[in-house]
Amino acid sequence: MLTEHAKIMKAFAAAGEIVGRKKLQKMIYIAKKLKFPFYEKFDFHFYGPYSEELTWRVEELCNLGFLNEAREKKGGYFQYRYTLTAAGEEFLNHYDIDMPHLQECLRDMNEQNSRFLELVSTVLYFDNLSKDEVKEKVFSLKSKQRYTDEEIEQAYLYIEQLRDKTQKEAHV
Repeated sequence: MLTEHAKIMKAFAAAGEIVGRKKLQKMIYIAKKLKFPFYEKFDFHFYGPYSEELTWRVEELCNLGFLNEAREKKGGYFQYRYTLTAAGEEFLNHYDIDMPHLQECLRDMNEQNSRFLELVSTVLYFDNLSKDEVKEKVFSLKSKQRYTDEEIEQAYLYIEQLRDKTQKEAHV
């Protein structure tokens, strides 16, 4: 019944502390695009791919005491820190969720900043388009972020690095 919730908890267990709601959204979206079995529906939103379902699941997990959400004032806004609680770890032990390389990928993503993950997730959202068309989308939809051609190239390289991590066993 709570399998999809357990998958989200597995992501927190793999990543450790995740700082920022936007970062969390981007990490799960990117993992989904890397073929990890996350089934939340994502739409394109102001900050790139966003899932209302994921927001609800995280809220439910906090209400159940499986996730800890710490809200801290940072400048003119609030920032959220998420960690799996002991109760969440115990609950997760009841599920056999096999996601090889999830920890490696999420820890890597967690080391990136939200702005870069926003770009990576946007590139992946438009992965059915040519690279030039993706650049046009990024420059028009994300004009306030002022991404450069170099940053877009870095995003493509990063996506390939993550894909290589998920396919390690296939190369053996």
